[in-house]
Order: sequence, then structure tokens, then C-alpha cells
Amino acid sequence: MSPRLRRAAWLLSAGLLAVPVWAQNNVPQVRFVPFVSGLDEVTTLTNAGDGSGSLYATLQGGQVRVIQNGRVRAAPFLDVSSRTSAGGERGLLGLAFDPNYKTNRRLYVHYTDRGGDTVLARYTATADFSRADPASAKTLFTTQQPFANHNGGQLAFGPDGFLYLGLGDGGSGGDPYNNGQKLSTPLGKILRFDVRGDAAKPAPGNPFLNRQGANPNIWAYGLRNPWRFSFDRATGDLIIADVGQNSFEEVNRQPRASKGGENYGWRIREARTCYDADVCRTQGLTDPVLQYGRDEGQSITGGYVYRGSAIPALKGQYVFADFGTGNVWASRTGGQTWSKARIGNVQNPSTFGEDETGELYVAEYGTGRILKLSR
Repeated sequence: MSPRLRRAAWLLSAGLLAVPVWAQNNVPQVRFVPFVSGLDEVTTLTNAGDGSGSLYATLQGGQVRVIQNGRVRAAPFLDVSSRTSAGGERGLLGLAFDPNYKTNRRLYVHYTDRGGDTVLARYTATADFSRADPASAKTLFTTQQPFANHNGGQLAFGPDGFLYLGLGDGGSGGDPYNNGQKLSTPLGKILRFDVRGDAAKPAPGNPFLNRQGANPNIWAYGLRNPWRFSFDRATGDLIIADVGQNSFEEVNRQPRASKGGENYGWRIREARTCYDADVCRTQGLTDPVLQYGRDEGQSITGGYVYRGSAIPALKGQYVFADFGTGNVWASRTGGQTWSKARIGNVQNPSTFGEDETGELYVAEYGTGRILKLSR
């Protein structure tokens, strides 16, 4: 052992040298490196899975912008600003590319229209893939929104090839219409569509497909505002970050083998705690794998299980954040209860993104910056 290491060992044994928190808890060291700037109010970051290496950012105001070779392309890929009324929790909120995008050129967006209601629409890219053809717009699904908040909005294709859409409970506070528990409404749910044809149909195997009075598109329910969810590209598990009401934020996990139909508890419970005391129960409810209280944050921003190669110590951990405090955490994903460790802080993280190689990015809502997670 070198004299320097012997000296450090003696200081540690004497309690005179502190071990960094990340070393004590085996927390990965992560840097948040500026990647691009000038993108106002980013709501989604995603890739097209087409081998181009490009990232696509949706701006709440209605544009989809392309990030190519570390630069933002000047011309928008798509502009639906004339169709949406952005502000608060409304606007262009979701984007997903078809698994067969290279051949069918299809992409899907979710936005709130000028009346404040939810729209799921399909577009087709031009033959050279430089932009989405505005004339190709086709509305596939709509639903009314009773209030201006809790629109959810995440879109993602699952490993089964079906399109998933997350919607909040309709807004206001405390879910006044109990939409989270009502199977007759798509609000407060994860929906699952088959979009292989010309329309969006309930996906085969949806759990309430044949139940009278239930919305056939429902895949899971009991959610307040699943602002961001993602699929683990290695396991196929669905991980849903649900924004809380008064006391707790939560993360829910649905295994790849699930047949759907999970009830995540809202508004019976907020995370693992009773919210509506008159009907509070645990039977039939799926517990979150992780929760945190108002001492750590107030609006969860879901992320991804890291499957990249740049940060080996982070591999297999779920990375997520809190919009209010800016805290960014990593959580090991095994077992029924996950623990988290803080790996950084950014300004108002609105969404995470994953590139084709599995590397992660996070958008700062107010600064217009996108940061790349690096070792």
C-alpha cells in the first residue's frame, strides 16, 4: 500500500476523513452535460428507432423538433400549434413512432385540442423522412376533459407492438368524479390500442374488452396523472410514474407477463396511504414499488431503466426526477419495494428521453436545455 493510501486508511479508521455519500451507498456518479438548448417547454423526448441516431422533442406549444448530430434542425418536423391550445398542462404532450416506421412512416401524437379535449392522431412522414406530412393527419381517438389539468399524455409502443396512452383523472383536485376507479371512462387510465390498420382499435387481450359498460381500451386503472411512463427495453416491464395529490408521489411497476387490469389505487389511496377514508381498502389494489413524500418533491417525472453503456454503474437502475425540486434519483429495480439514491439536480425536469443506444437525456422545462447523462 502506498503512503498516501495508508494515510487515508488511518484517517478513516480514526473518523477524521468522511467517505462520500455516493461511495457509502454505491451510488453511481453521474454528470448532466448540456446537449442542446433553445427548445422551449419540452414535453417529450424520443427516438424513431430508424437507425438515424436522431432525437425528437415535442414542444408544448405544438412543434416537433429534430435533434441531429447534436444540433437542433431549423425547420420543425411537425407543427400542430394551430390545432392545440397550449398552457398549464395542455398542449402537445406525447409522441411515438411506429415500430415499423422505416417502412410505413407512421408516427402518433397526443395533444389537447382548442376545446381542451384529448386527441390521439396519426401522421405519415414524407418519403425522405424530413418531416411529417400535415395533410396525412388522421384523428384516431378523442375524449372529453372536464378540467384543464391532469391530461397525462405519454405515448409509447410496448414490446407487444401495441400503442399505450396514459391519461390523467380529468383534473381539478381529489378526482371529484372518481374517474380513476370508473371503468366506463378512459380518464385515470393506461389505454392500449391496436393501430396496425387504418383505425385505433382496442388491442386484443385488453382486460375489459368484453365487460359491459367498460371502456374497451383500458389496460390498467386507478391512476391520478401518469405524466410519464416507459418500458424497460431489456425486460419489457412497464414502469409508471404517477403524480400525487397532497402527500406522496409514486412509481408503479407492471411486469411484462401481466395480462393487464391492475388497479393502482387512486383515489382510494395515494401511494400506500388512504386518501378516501370512507372506501379505503387494500384488497384488489396493486401497491407502488416506490413512493416519496413532500419533503423530497411534489411532482414526479418518470424516466427510464438505464440500458446504455456510457455509465456502467447505472445499468439496470430506474432513473427519474421531481419537477418541483429538480432532484434526480436512481433506483434499483428488484423486489416489491425499491429504494432510491439521489444522483443530481436539474431545473424543472419535465421529461426524460432515451436514444437508440439506450443513453438517457433530461429536458429542463424553463431553461430550454436538454442535458445528457454522462459518467
